[in-house]
Amino acid sequence: MISIKNSAEITKMREANRIVALLLRELESIIKVGVSTFEINKFSEKLIKSEGGKPAFKGYSVSGLSPFPAAICASVNSCIVHGIPSKKEILQDGDIIGVDVGVYKNGFYGDAARTYRVGQISASAEKLLQITQEALERGMAHAKNGARVGDVSNAIGSFIEANGYFVADSLTGHGIGRQLHEEPMIPNFGLKGKGPRLRKGMTIAIEPMVNIGTNKVMENGWEYFTADGTLSAHFENTILITDGEPEILSVC
Repeated sequence: MISIKNSAEITKMREANRIVALLLRELESIIKVGVSTFEINKFSEKLIKSEGGKPAFKGYSVSGLSPFPAAICASVNSCIVHGIPSKKEILQDGDIIGVDVGVYKNGFYGDAARTYRVGQISASAEKLLQITQEALERGMAHAKNGARVGDVSNAIGSFIEANGYFVADSLTGHGIGRQLHEEPMIPNFGLKGKGPRLRKGMTIAIEPMVNIGTNKVMENGWEYFTADGTLSAHFENTILITDGEPEILSVC
């Protein structure tokens, strides 16, 4: 069932996403050569709690896996999503790292992701980040009252394909609210005019995950990697469907 939020619920959604956005902004000065993903996670959990939130990912469970052990997902280079922070993973010059953050506060969730540059990255990595970020922008631009999910999906997927990149298999955006993952699912490719209709008051997380070399993925527990070991990038925002342009909740 797709939920429509009232004004009081939207206010709470804004607050959860404010914390998400604050953290993602603060990480710009934390992520650098020599820092471990464990340290990034430690900083993130402390900030979330200091703002009165709860890390939404820590302890999150799915069938067949142990609960997720960290406050953030930290996905380096060929890791597409759900990377588990580690003391052993030290960021190197030229790396890219996708950080996905979820926050729970006052009964509602916020969720967003950014991919960061570590030191000087290659031209191919820079282009990947630009394409992924623009794919998110194009998807959000089609997320309007009366449109369909397929309109958003097609805007993302057709742009990615036209630029010679690949949408990661089996990984989608989603509705969000009282649950971290709600209906509808928001694929990163699809057909215009298909899928559930978007309505004012819906809150959804749009999140293109874009690979350089292949659409195929390889799973290792929680973590998803590109099957060919090439780079992947991830950008995500939680947005509110309105009468006009969508409101991006995960910015500050």
